[in-house]
Amino acid sequence: MNPFNLLLNILWLIFCGIWMAIAYTLAALVCFILIVTIPFGIASLRIAGFVLWPFGRTTVERRDAGAGSFVGNVIWVIFAGWWLALGHLVTSIPLFLSIIGIPFGWANLKLIPISLMPLGREVVETDQGFANR
Repeated sequence: MNPFNLLLNILWLIFCGIWMAIAYTLAALVCFILIVTIPFGIASLRIAGFVLWPFGRTTVERRDAGAGSFVGNVIWVIFAGWWLALGHLVTSIPLFLSIIGIPFGWANLKLIPISLMPLGREVVETDQGFANR
């Protein structure tokens, strides 16, 4: 990881990364308690790690994702995804109010699609993201 991405990740962690990672972890715990939704919990933990340290990484569609991922994403949006997307939106507002926070506000908004549809995606290093397409 280059020093610039490291600096961005540390600032991100301080300003909003830890709070959103906690939200994803809580969503995962609820999914684990309900047993049937364990795959959603696993996806939520994967995204929590991504939200905790996002710079230098991206998400790409998995080639083996199919109709099951689509159905799972619809269920996810109904029960947890829209709450997490709302969390990203609310967290981005105070970031936009400061000069240093504007890039982090945009990064927060860019995380909304993955918070709405996490199944069928995987987190990869940024330089690998375009090789997998």
